[in-house]
Amino acid sequence: MTPDTAFQIANALVLPQWLLMVVAPRWSVTQFLVKSFLIPVVLAVFYAFYIFAGGPPDFGAFSTLEGVKGLFQNGGDGVMLAGWIHYLAFDLIAGSVVLRDAQERGIPHWWVVVPILFCFMLGPIGLLLYWIVRTAKTRKLA
Repeated sequence: MTPDTAFQIANALVLPQWLLMVVAPRWSVTQFLVKSFLIPVVLAVFYAFYIFAGGPPDFGAFSTLEGVKGLFQNGGDGVMLAGWIHYLAFDLIAGSVVLRDAQERGIPHWWVVVPILFCFMLGPIGLLLYWIVRTAKTRKLA
């Protein structure tokens, strides 16, 4: 499979779960996906393949910004794709955790739609927004 094809498949894999988390958060299929981490696990298989396709990465390079930059500059499409899949998987996990936590705490869904959308595009900012919502809403509930 070419990196371009894998890129298209990886992107297509995450979109249904993101959509379900926004529009059908309590549906059994959504709950299964959120609780099982099925899609991030499938992405992990893609990630493992592409991160190791050119041989093991230079783990020492992760210790400096220059080293990481070099990995991406010299690693080719496979390494860049692995980096993208890494983002897709962990942003989806962050969004899943946000949804589950909000449901467990009884936070109304409309309060978490914006953080979930930010998790989709800018994972850590979505998590930060949810933390603010959670802090505000749980203080009011307590």
